Order: sequence, then structure tokens, then C-alpha cells
Amino acid sequence: MSTDSAPKWRRLEPDERKEQIFDCAARLFGERPYTDVSTSDIAAEAGVARGLINHYFGTKRELYLAVIRRALTVPHFAVEILPDGTLEARANAAVDWFLDMVTSQEKMWLAAIAPEGIGRDLEVERILEEADRESADRVLEAVGLSRASLRGNELNALVRAYGGMVKAAGREWLVRGALNRQQVHSLLSRTLVTLVGDVFPDIQRN
Repeated sequence: MSTDSAPKWRRLEPDERKEQIFDCAARLFGERPYTDVSTSDIAAEAGVARGLINHYFGTKRELYLAVIRRALTVPHFAVEILPDGTLEARANAAVDWFLDMVTSQEKMWLAAIAPEGIGRDLEVERILEEADRESADRVLEAVGLSRASLRGNELNALVRAYGGMVKAAGREWLVRGALNRQQVHSLLSRTLVTLVGDVFPDIQRN
């Protein structure tokens, strides 16, 4: 029997549909101010009924907060894929992964770190703080440490401070064009090596 008349589309599984909605929302929130994006806009972009957005994510605000959380949190798998080798090699690979991630969602990442956000209420601030702490935990994990390590909370704070520089460097690269990717890579990887190789041991000794 001929398959020429077979449909060209397929029914998406729930997880795939949810991810499609999420991706479309992230793209729209990255392109427009929060107040200019409606759930109807997101539904139209994703090709779904608006009720499906409410089913998966709740309100527009809840969806936006989820998008921010993902944009700013380094996932566990980013640590798992790092190569074995020297601290320098792992730092280079980690920064490469991060810059690739930022490039793939540039507008949303910049919107998430922008000072104005959606008003910076307490819930938004909590999500940003949690994202910073979790991402710092991934850095510690990548070098065999954790907040349970000696002076672990202070190490996490040091990485969060480094994270502030990461965001500033990202803006210099993507917004102002004052730095190129290679220069940002050099800045972030060398600083990370110094932080882990020199500053961490010093903090743990004192």
C-alpha cells in the first residue's frame, strides 16, 4: 500500500508538547517585554490552545518564572559531560558549554539578567538567588566539592561572586560588543582556574 497519503505531522507526546510551549515562551519573552507577551501569543506561537498553557504551567507569570529559572541555572548534565583531565581543560570545556548555551538562548538569557525584569518582586528575587546558588553548586561539583565541604558555604559565595562577573562579561559581549567570544572565554576560564586552584585552597586553609 502506498504511503504517499500518510500525514506529514505526528501527535506530540505530552512532554514534547510541554517543551515546545516552553521554547516558544522563552523566545517571545526574550524578544519582547514581559507585559507585551500574552498567553494567547504564546499559544499561537506554539500552535496549541491557550488552556494547554494553563494546564502545564499555570499562569503567564508562573511560566515566565520557570523560563527565568532554566535560563540562569546550570543543569547537572553540564557537569557530567565535562572531560576528564586537568583543571584548565575542564574549565575551558565548562566555559565553552556555558557560552554555547548563552548563544542558543541569547535574548532570553539577557532578558533574565536585565535589572528591570518584571518588577523584581520578592518571588523573582528568590528565584534568581536560587538559580545563582544552584549554578554555584554545579561549579563546586565539577571540581569535586560541595557546600558540605570545608568552608563550602563560603566557596559557594565565591562562585556566586564570579557569576556576577560572568553576567557582566556576557553583556559586554552580547549587548555592547566591547568583547568578542574568545576574549570572554579567556577571561572566564582563566579566572575560574585561579578561583579554584588558588583562592579555594586559601579560603579552606584560613
